[in-house]
Amino acid sequence: MFLYRLVYVLMPIGIFLSLLWVPPANILGDASRILYFHVPVAWVSFLAFLVAGLHSIALLIKKSEILYREAMAYNSAAIGMVFTVLTVITGSIWAKVSWGHFWNWDPRETSIVILMLIYIAYFSLFSALKSNPNRWGISSVYLIISMIIAPFLIFIVPRVYPSLHPDTIINQDKKIHLEASMRITLFFLVVTFTLLYGYIYKITNKLSLIIIKLRSSHDI
Repeated sequence: MFLYRLVYVLMPIGIFLSLLWVPPANILGDASRILYFHVPVAWVSFLAFLVAGLHSIALLIKKSEILYREAMAYNSAAIGMVFTVLTVITGSIWAKVSWGHFWNWDPRETSIVILMLIYIAYFSLFSALKSNPNRWGISSVYLIISMIIAPFLIFIVPRVYPSLHPDTIINQDKKIHLEASMRITLFFLVVTFTLLYGYIYKITNKLSLIIIKLRSSHDI
């Protein structure tokens, strides 16, 4: 799809905007530029869980094209796992620059690690049930439950408990406290990384469909 291929153009533009166009933050200076990558990858890690959960719901309701729908949920979770790891890495770098340590047991740090562990548990469950005919049902239920838990970990828990994060993006007054160029760049990269997720997801789903058809023809 042409829309997804825009990533080839948008990503270089986003990198240029984040590294060269926007001014450095008042306190952290140029080190704050990692924000423009940390927030988008964190968003995609949540989005991937949401998509996996929705496909799992569709699978349980329709109970058709089981192998393909199961693969679609799995692919989204796999991409989400990669982006969650990237979130932890970029967040740790941010923590080192801001607070002097890579890890501080901040609620946001802890929440994203818990999300990563939930992803890992899903892949462990999926692998353990390889020969189980009910794997699609069990793994789907797990992803649906995880999809429900994820918003609490990402959006609620970090705002309930005291955090080291300054909340420069969304404050208690629910307003964005960033310069116009910073807001534009951040939004631009969130959209770009979302398209990147969609592009990768589309490719992996096509590969899964090919594999399923090849296996079906081999069984025949």
